Amino acid sequence: MDPETAGRISEDILDGIGEAVIADRQFLRTTLTGILARGHVLLEDVPGTGKTLTARSFATALGLSFQRIQFTPDLLPADITGSNIYNDSTGEFEFSRGPVFANLVLADEINRAPPKTQAALLEAMGERQVTVDGDTYPLPEPFFVIATQNPVEQEGTFGLPEAQRDRFMIKTSLGYPSADGERTMLDRRADRDVQTPSVGSVVDPDRVLDLQAVPEGVAVDPRLRDYIIQLGRHTRRDDRVEVGISPRGIQRLFEASRARAAVAGRSFVVPDDIKEMVHPVFVHRIVLRADASIRNVAARDVITDALDTVEIPAVGGSEQKSNHQRTEFSDPEEHIEQSASHPQRED
Repeated sequence: MDPETAGRISEDILDGIGEAVIADRQFLRTTLTGILARGHVLLEDVPGTGKTLTARSFATALGLSFQRIQFTPDLLPADITGSNIYNDSTGEFEFSRGPVFANLVLADEINRAPPKTQAALLEAMGERQVTVDGDTYPLPEPFFVIATQNPVEQEGTFGLPEAQRDRFMIKTSLGYPSADGERTMLDRRADRDVQTPSVGSVVDPDRVLDLQAVPEGVAVDPRLRDYIIQLGRHTRRDDRVEVGISPRGIQRLFEASRARAAVAGRSFVVPDDIKEMVHPVFVHRIVLRADASIRNVAARDVITDALDTVEIPAVGGSEQKSNHQRTEFSDPEEHIEQSASHPQRED
């Protein structure tokens, strides 16, 4: 599949989901970008904004199997992965698959389960397989997780550990719709006789796999590769940051930027692709210093400062190349402008 075709199909998918989900187009595009990049998505927002509906609508539009797991304090790892059950008729133990064996898994309110249960998803998200009693079972393809959490009601919750947050390529939120959007929601509700809206299938699973292959052929100019590296390394030097962006986080931004270009129907990445994806990819990976909250500093501020500080390379569409040559400068950090307001420190 060529990028232009991928772009047209992506628009059809977004149009289909938009028939059910009242949300900003950029939010839906960001979520689809994560799927095309073979990543997992974390949705953080208050109840009632449509997180569950969004996940279900993506599964239906993409023609994928769907499972919803409600995370609760008493949820056990085996309730997610499955377990071996004794079969009286055969006299043997047989593996009973858990709900994680689906193309799209909704981990609803993931931070309400204890860390041991959250960790049951780590292997599935990272390796796309499940190991039970020494036996390994592959998960279906495609496979990705959309997890939700409530940012305001923290009583009885367990914050996601850094290792689990890092498994999510993208963290984003829906936000409240505009007044016109809420009016559209009511008008659509008046025209149907069921509470929950639905969407039709736009593509099938094989087509989704074809879409996921397109970003692998998207070209990224060497100067843009260095720009991505500079953005990540800049967060490590910020004096408000305890842990900056890891090499894996830098790679995830590279992958998300290529997928964003594919969603737009382009065979090459432009700086705007990187700028659009840097917040969703970086924001949940930054660990701030203890005094950052006192100074009213958020992770988004660190990323914004990096965007303002690191010079954007002048790269045009005609200049995109698919080769893997390096640019004439050997150390990307030489091109990071020092921030006057935030003294830099060594890694």
